[in-house]
Amino acid sequence: MDRIGAEPPSARDVRDSAEILADLADGMATVLRGKDGFVLDFLACAAAGGHLLVEDFPGLGKTTAAKTFAALLSGGPDSPALFRRLQCTPDLLPYDVTGVDVFDPDARAFVFHPGPVFANVLLADELNRTPPKVQSALLEAMAEGQVTTAEATRPLPEFFFVVATQNPVETEGTYPLPAAQLDRFLMRVSLGYPDREAELSILRDDPSSNVLSGLSPRRPVEDLLFVRKTARRVWADPRLLDSLVELVSVTRSHPGILLGASPRAALSLLAASRARALQEGRGFVVPQDIVDLAGPVLAHRLRPRDPGFDVSRWLREEAAARTDPLRRA
Repeated sequence: MDRIGAEPPSARDVRDSAEILADLADGMATVLRGKDGFVLDFLACAAAGGHLLVEDFPGLGKTTAAKTFAALLSGGPDSPALFRRLQCTPDLLPYDVTGVDVFDPDARAFVFHPGPVFANVLLADELNRTPPKVQSALLEAMAEGQVTTAEATRPLPEFFFVVATQNPVETEGTYPLPAAQLDRFLMRVSLGYPDREAELSILRDDPSSNVLSGLSPRRPVEDLLFVRKTARRVWADPRLLDSLVELVSVTRSHPGILLGASPRAALSLLAASRARALQEGRGFVVPQDIVDLAGPVLAHRLRPRDPGFDVSRWLREEAAARTDPLRRA
């Protein structure tokens, strides 16, 4: 939420944050060619402290994007950030995600074996292929930064970022994510097909080479924690907050929308806009931030009556209309 009277970030903090995000963007661009917009949104989500849902067709680089981001981070001196991959399948159980207490007869005590959620970056591949119980276990981790087992509640690493993927076409044998789970993802984005030049560049590469092998950590996870703290202090004009509330409210009254955006959605849009401001070297939010991020932040939280209704396009148009007076001022 916007803290009226909170001290805005210093010019140095804004500059340092912008440099950190630009450095990571350059690293991701070496692998994800021609996907600057996707990289921008990906890093805005990470900088805002949220989690990301990547929805797209197979073979476009969803998994590679998460691996690339993790490869660019270090968890400490001479150690990479902790990356884990969870391949979601129908036979998964909650403890496959969170971990389990196993009795050790030698110690005569239960010993906790942590699951893949104990990571800095967690890739939950094809999340909609795993049962609701498993989705709920991941939901607690995403929402509260902790997991609960029979013996105790354990905190996750301070920097914890989930990148979940799903295929929008193949629905047989899947478990659609419920509204509560979707609402926990700060943004939903798509990679899309590469343009001609990017695809030619991919074809020219040595097919036997590992595209991630040349990557090395560029920033410690502490740098992103610093960016998150700075983003929370980015200033938002009260008039811009009014426009944001109007945008969220209209989703609840539109006759073509069955389920509108929650108050959490408004907070998410503000958080993402603050992160975008830092990416552009600003210590304040501008109307265009709201316009650019309305679709990625809000569209997956809405349930239109007509599946053919282009929610993302409508949100962008509504955001532009609501913020137009401020842009003209």
